[in-house]
Amino acid sequence: PALGLFLFTIARDPLRIIILIAGAFFWLVSLLLSSLIWFIAVKASDPRDEPLQKGLLIFGVMFSVLLQEAFRFLYYKLLRKAIEGLVALSEDGCSPISIQQMAYVAGVGFGLMSGAFSMINLLADSLGPGTVGIHGDSQLYFLTSAFMTMVLIFLHTFWGILFFHGCEHRRWWEIAAVVVMHLAVSGSTFCNPLYVGSLVPSYLLMAVAATWAYLLSGGSAQNLRRFLLCKS
Repeated sequence: PALGLFLFTIARDPLRIIILIAGAFFWLVSLLLSSLIWFIAVKASDPRDEPLQKGLLIFGVMFSVLLQEAFRFLYYKLLRKAIEGLVALSEDGCSPISIQQMAYVAGVGFGLMSGAFSMINLLADSLGPGTVGIHGDSQLYFLTSAFMTMVLIFLHTFWGILFFHGCEHRRWWEIAAVVVMHLAVSGSTFCNPLYVGSLVPSYLLMAVAATWAYLLSGGSAQNLRRFLLCKS
């Protein structure tokens, strides 16, 4: 589904591809900084203290979420300046891409890079040694991880729309809602290997975020009905 979003809505427009790649780069930088801080914290602590190591892992995940959202805000500021430049260069005084479209493409960029790193980690685990479930654990590790990766890609897309809308209209509670949802989804992964505890809440939040983003983008029940019935 994520590949379909890219092919049908982004791949044909060079400007959207540039925005997507830049968004992926911003997410990558946020991951690099959060990984560096977590690495230093782990090296500076006692590796034999299991409660401390678990606490550091939770801290690392929560800090990474906050850093990602901080970089999403920086990316919004950069795109806002880019729109002003595009308007100044255009002949008709209009930007070739709206802030809503930028929010969508930037969200897809964040999501695709997040999904790519999730896939890399899974492929590294699949090299072995051992077999999934050999010690009585769930054999659905790779399947559930694939579904989790997909939901995170879509959530980043919807969060991008909500976050940019909140910044554009100074609705800080919308930005706070995005941060809280991101923290909740990331925190739910600590329920694993009880995958129901992470997948079900994540998909419910995705449905809420998708509906919210659809309405903020100008969607309505009538438009949705026309789309499903293939009516113009």
